Amino acid sequence: MPRLEWRERARADLLEIITYIADDNPDAARRLLDELTTKTARLAEHPKAYRGGRVPGTREITCGNYVVIYAEDTRAVTILRVLHGRRNWPPE
Repeated sequence: MPRLEWRERARADLLEIITYIADDNPDAARRLLDELTTKTARLAEHPKAYRGGRVPGTREITCGNYVVIYAEDTRAVTILRVLHGRRNWPPE
């Protein structure tokens, strides 16, 4: 079974999002973090559970207004980015 890895950029994305939300609504930030943590924790066992991504070779999880972009191979499922759904992805 592949392991779950987070790229540094994805960790930074998540921290930025949670911090921003927590400034106004700590409970909403906690709920979003819990949802993202739960969904991503399952990826090692079920990497194909979510839709194909807009970038070839990726898949995407939606969590409210946010999108988790990840890639998989036989060794690992790698979280690449965590972005607001309105962000331009993939970048042009």
